[in-house]
Amino acid sequence: MVMGEKIAVIGLGYVGLPVAVALSEKFDGVVGFDINQTRIQELNAGLDRTGEIEPARLEKSGVSVTSDISSIRDCSMYIVTVPTPIDENKQPDLTPVRKATETVGSVLKPGDCVVYESTVYPGVTEEYCAPILEKVSGLSRSQFKLGYSPERINPGDKLHRLETITKIVSGEDAATLERVANVYGTIIEAGIYRAESIKVAEAAKVIENTQRDLNIALMNELSLIFDRMGIRTKDVLQAAGTKWNFLPFSPGLVGGHCIGVDPYYLTAKAESLGYRPEVILSGRRVNDSMGAYIAQKTIKLINSQGKSGSNARVGVFGLTFKENVPDLRNSRVPDIISELQEFGAEVLVHDPLADSEEAHHEYKVTLCNEQSLKNLDAIILAVPHREYVDSNVGHFTNRLEQNGVFIDVKSVFHPNQFDSSITYWSL
Repeated sequence: MVMGEKIAVIGLGYVGLPVAVALSEKFDGVVGFDINQTRIQELNAGLDRTGEIEPARLEKSGVSVTSDISSIRDCSMYIVTVPTPIDENKQPDLTPVRKATETVGSVLKPGDCVVYESTVYPGVTEEYCAPILEKVSGLSRSQFKLGYSPERINPGDKLHRLETITKIVSGEDAATLERVANVYGTIIEAGIYRAESIKVAEAAKVIENTQRDLNIALMNELSLIFDRMGIRTKDVLQAAGTKWNFLPFSPGLVGGHCIGVDPYYLTAKAESLGYRPEVILSGRRVNDSMGAYIAQKTIKLINSQGKSGSNARVGVFGLTFKENVPDLRNSRVPDIISELQEFGAEVLVHDPLADSEEAHHEYKVTLCNEQSLKNLDAIILAVPHREYVDSNVGHFTNRLEQNGVFIDVKSVFHPNQFDSSITYWSL
């Protein structure tokens, strides 16, 4: 075990838990802190509902998880890994960061270091968080140190894990930079990248997801164009992809806690500086419109079969924000559901990974079992969970009424796999 730092990780979600577990395998006395009592109870029972940490590894790890603030009082480094959502006006909501910072400030001591992993716009760590730490702790700014190391964890991805992704680190001065680098260097196999400043590191993170968002927006816009031309977007992308420098992006719903959120942190900061971002916000508008578009296309295709979309039974397979994860945060599938309901359709939703209570609490969506999904006028395969993809086409078509419609959002299947009586469409 490495000596020297006693580390507390604040926030034990998709990001914080893997960080805490990995550090506990190298450092003595690592503490994971979270205000969610249910989460703490589950982790103490060996259950990680996010699926990021296997039960055996969680049980073997030396991390102590708690909601008792006194348990982190004697730590020397605090790593903050709380969410950074947007509000109903699509403006940054720094409430979780503020509350976590106040928590850390209440136990902060001279010489301690606070490292933020939460995705923020440049300036948050030093201009927003530092004054809160000063005020709550009663320390002067020179008595504690700040660092920033953006999270890059991809939920559900067992290849690109915390340990196998290059870790950007930064610090307010050279000594702090090395302090932060040394801690993360013990767990990161892929290597450490030392950013020039905290603001550079903050900016690097926020543009990673902005770049992906814009590339997906281009694919979504292309899919709208190709649909009007009567050609399949996937066929076009496969042909174009034979060129060595064609980027492998595809159309789809853009949700989750990162790609659909982070660009708004950058645009909000830009607007506060007097610059109105055109390209970034245009991409956001395209991506945010796709759920409604898919629903409208479904209704049109139902109507084209001589049926009434307003009385249709539509089965939606998948509710989480992406495949093979239970994460419902900022899922765009509810956009499809609400638009279908606006047309009067009866919508039945199934997801093998989503938590039914969370689905109802967040989106007022009641999940049903697969047995209920029958006599359907249309099926929308919204999220291609492995369980769905491994099924044959008959698993879906047997649930459809005659002249049914199959909407394959991510183009998992090929049109040739369907009987001519089924109307197939993909984004």
